[in-house]
Amino acid sequence: MTKQTLTRPDWMYIQSAVIPYRITDDTLEILLITSRKRTRWVIPKGIIEEDLEAPASAIKEAWEEAGITGRVAFDEPIGTYTYQKWGGTCHVKVFLFEVRSVFANWPESSMRDREWVTLSEATDRVQEKELKKMLNIVPEWL
Repeated sequence: MTKQTLTRPDWMYIQSAVIPYRITDDTLEILLITSRKRTRWVIPKGIIEEDLEAPASAIKEAWEEAGITGRVAFDEPIGTYTYQKWGGTCHVKVFLFEVRSVFANWPESSMRDREWVTLSEATDRVQEKELKKMLNIVPEWL
């Protein structure tokens, strides 16, 4: 096993995210955002802040990164996934997020694009295999 050289405090490797969704004319749509460098499509996620629980931190990320407000649809995460960053493995709890409002201006609007897409298109656009699997089970949760 390869030893990881962590470059950040341990708590920064525990993160939360949302899969933002809405249902329009009986069609499930997912809101994807671009990474800060606008090189790939992702979902809003970030470090769980020390004073917040995972769902509340995910809601905050939804506002900051995507300019959306709403509610976490279920108390438990739909799933988890991992990715490599800062010399270690980040563990992400993912919550379904029912979008109620979309704002034209938000904290990271100058750094990110966003787009409503069908579930099929969302699974095509995201790169993380574990996230693709989670997207595919969203209809089972709704």
